[in-house]
Amino acid sequence: MRKTIPLLLATTLGLGACTTLSESRVNPLNWFGQSRSEPVAQVVNTNPLIPRSGGLFANKRAADAVYNGRPFEQVTNLTIERVPGGAVIRATGLAARQGIYAVQLTPENEEELPVDGVLTYRLEGVRPTAATAIGTKPTREVIAARHVTDQQLAGVRRIRVEGQLNAQVARR
Repeated sequence: MRKTIPLLLATTLGLGACTTLSESRVNPLNWFGQSRSEPVAQVVNTNPLIPRSGGLFANKRAADAVYNGRPFEQVTNLTIERVPGGAVIRATGLAARQGIYAVQLTPENEEELPVDGVLTYRLEGVRPTAATAIGTKPTREVIAARHVTDQQLAGVRRIRVEGQLNAQVARR
């Protein structure tokens, strides 16, 4: 007993000092590392006045379910926080003007399925109809978050959050 505890303590401290273990993919704290910026392909604008589906009450249903958010100019930070049962994706964006509200991370596809191992979201917000001040950088910054389950993360190698000018990517 006297030799076991000091030996176990020395082994634990020795392994804790190893930097290769902290950079390993086996370490759960490194599953989603630091995010980095990537360029974004320009999106082709479509006409929102043309209905996508027909029917007698299609316009009424479409008006009720439409989210009028537009992508933010810049995504400045992306963090992935592990929580029991999944992860929380938190993105920080910088708008061109103050007053943007109803900010959310909108999935690239409705099912929130990864495409080639990449789970992609857009950071969007609703712009006010009245003209607003530009303001300082801290007054134009917003944070949006979204919870994803372990089932949604199965097969995901990267999480990407896009804005108009850039995208932030966190690798697993």
